[in-house]
Amino acid sequence: MSDVPELDAAGLPEELSAVDQLLHRGEANPRTRSGIMGVEILDTTPDWDRFRTRLEYASRRVLRLRQKVVMPTLPTAAPRWVVDPDFNLDYHVRRMRVPEPGTLRQVFDLAEVALQSPMDISRPLWSATLVEGLAGGKAATILHLSHAVTDGVGLVEMFASLYDLERDPEPTATPPVPIPQDLSPNDLMRQGINRLPGSIAGGIIGALGSAARAATKVVRDPVSAVSGAVDYAMSGARVMGPAAHPSPLLRRRSLSTRTEAIDIPFADLHRAAKAAGGSINDAYLAGLCGALRRYHQALGISLETLPMAVPVNLRSEDDPAGGNRFAGVNLAAPVGIADPETRIKAVRSQMTSKREERAIDVVGLIAPVLSLLPDSFLESMAGSVVNSDVQASNVPVFPGDTYIAGAKILRHYGIGPLPGVAMMVVLISRGGYVSITARYDRAAITDGPLFARCLVEGFDEVLALGGEGRAAPASFSLDEPSATNGSAAQ
Repeated sequence: MSDVPELDAAGLPEELSAVDQLLHRGEANPRTRSGIMGVEILDTTPDWDRFRTRLEYASRRVLRLRQKVVMPTLPTAAPRWVVDPDFNLDYHVRRMRVPEPGTLRQVFDLAEVALQSPMDISRPLWSATLVEGLAGGKAATILHLSHAVTDGVGLVEMFASLYDLERDPEPTATPPVPIPQDLSPNDLMRQGINRLPGSIAGGIIGALGSAARAATKVVRDPVSAVSGAVDYAMSGARVMGPAAHPSPLLRRRSLSTRTEAIDIPFADLHRAAKAAGGSINDAYLAGLCGALRRYHQALGISLETLPMAVPVNLRSEDDPAGGNRFAGVNLAAPVGIADPETRIKAVRSQMTSKREERAIDVVGLIAPVLSLLPDSFLESMAGSVVNSDVQASNVPVFPGDTYIAGAKILRHYGIGPLPGVAMMVVLISRGGYVSITARYDRAAITDGPLFARCLVEGFDEVLALGGEGRAAPASFSLDEPSATNGSAAQ
């Protein structure tokens, strides 16, 4: 039997991969819930009917928006994506209004409630909410979907058809309604049972073939074969093992979270990165390290490093937009380095080395085994598969201006899950700006106003390398008092 997954009419895999299954199962538990979210700020409030029609169009173009997951009654087959015969657009596309003063803070508070709430896994795993009432006649969209659908890079590819390159483009033909599939869990279980003899035979043949190839390699070159296996095992240990001792301040976990964001002109961060011989990602991680150093020092803790995980995109041009294709790189984040240029170079050195690890995708290899474990065990493992205090993701979106239903997207904030970590930080570059969003566990970050100031100051350190650029608070005021007297430590 072929190892190539079957694709549906849109070129997406019909079956969930082992990683996707883990993320889907995690939706049932608040500690393993893995929703990802994009909050967009629009320059004007779009017409509701036009907005809804645009989402209707997208749901016909992007098949995953019409598909739900069917789990077999017994695990005789992999879970399957099927077009929901009871799809109801009005369940997924919503509308609400925030009261005055209509700030991003209010939108983020709405987003937190959505991220902490369970998704209805009997339906397609997404929602799009238009938020009206923002100051100056602006509006916001909150796009929320399960990580089982795709990762951040796949999300950009998948939803590209949702946006226009001009405010009022020429109308286009509406795609046909996808053909629904009425597949029950029992039906899928029976399909698996009927295919079981062939699957077993194919698995045995594949295993024998792999064993024969491995044996041939050992006979021909035993030294290289053994050395390669040892090298891979050592690489796997480096990928999976903690890169640094955890921070004593960031140990506690709870179900209470908060999100803050800052904005930076893309050109300013680019100049700073170039001045230090690094990339945008290097400058981003160095700015975050500066913020974490300042926060710890203000609370009387001196650290040289802390464990930070950075997702690395593994997609090729041939990979479909659906599903997850990323690996976590574990860094000993150099928070103790005060000089921002030296910090950028230290980050770059580690990222270059870690990207070249042979076992960078080891979590994907063990995912089929993890997917067989009970939910209680998976919960206890949350955050320990990639040992980190902080996760930091970088998602480039669209460099130019984009519009939805006649409204221009001014800013885009990415809000990620907290898989057992103290903080998830997401950089979104779009439309000439970099927006950096930090979602943290309130049991780990106990002085929110202090951390918000440290976030600005940490990135200002880096931006100063390129000139006079400065970070701008987006969801908070620098005047808000903190629990710690004085400003952040220098």
